[in-house]
Amino acid sequence: MKGILICGHGSRDPEGVEGFKALVALMRNRYPDRMVDYGFLEFAHPVYAAAVERMYVAGVREIIAIPAILFAGGHAKNDIPFEMNTLQAQYPDLRIRLGRHIGITPSILQLAKKLVEQAEAAHPAMDRKDACLLLVGRGTSDPDANSDIVKLTRMLGEGLGFGFTTTAFIGVTQPLLKDHLPIIDHLPYKRIVALPVFLFTGVLLKKIYTQLEEFSAITNKTVIATKSFECDELLMQTIDERVREVEDGHPNMNCQLCKYRTQIIGFEDEVGKEQTGHHLAVKGILFEEDEKPGEKKTVFTTVKKILGI
Repeated sequence: MKGILICGHGSRDPEGVEGFKALVALMRNRYPDRMVDYGFLEFAHPVYAAAVERMYVAGVREIIAIPAILFAGGHAKNDIPFEMNTLQAQYPDLRIRLGRHIGITPSILQLAKKLVEQAEAAHPAMDRKDACLLLVGRGTSDPDANSDIVKLTRMLGEGLGFGFTTTAFIGVTQPLLKDHLPIIDHLPYKRIVALPVFLFTGVLLKKIYTQLEEFSAITNKTVIATKSFECDELLMQTIDERVREVEDGHPNMNCQLCKYRTQIIGFEDEVGKEQTGHHLAVKGILFEEDEKPGEKKTVFTTVKKILGI
């Protein structure tokens, strides 16, 4: 029996977890002939080990693991591969094949375009040459992953005809959104269209919206923010593509600018770094999942949920 494991990051925000579960539900509809399950790296349940265990118990002996991660930072390059390799060693008769992260695809570009157009439609029409497109990324310690956000910014800005395009981050790397907004305020553009590059809502996305709202209250510019990617069909098409790559035997990640394989300026000491996970202390935030797939709610399960057991 074959299965697909959707590998999420996890969120402290229940809304973010629910958004991820909605994606998994769509995947189950798209692949009715396989067992589709999910797990999280941190902050939520089930962890990957629990998901793999229940797939194995259900008779799955071949798993395609797809990282539901937008860009190839440490989670995609280190943490998820480490987790999958560890689990593979525990099940000699189980084959786990890991796909690559979501990345930039024609479908993702179309989805970003769609979100921008939807946000613009709620406001008076304006020539995009009079507007600034601002993409806001999560931010990582990997310059390769951060550069993909900038690449996405350029492709959208030039393709959509904005007068100016720029990139900021909500954490880890520069420029931070809160520091970048005052700079943009000095530019001769009437509107800022902000596109947070996130799959689902969560703590960081809400932080971005808060900072944009606070800035909107003190600037003369109109500030527009798009939604996150969520479970759009265009995102699903990219995940389908990642599954096909594994099936065809070509799930390769571009490693030419990976700081773990090439001497990148400022990161020379990280070449050949041992692949280890660093989320052991934050795997999950509850004792178990709130709701297991296929589980029927009863008085007993409700009491368990209240007690956290």
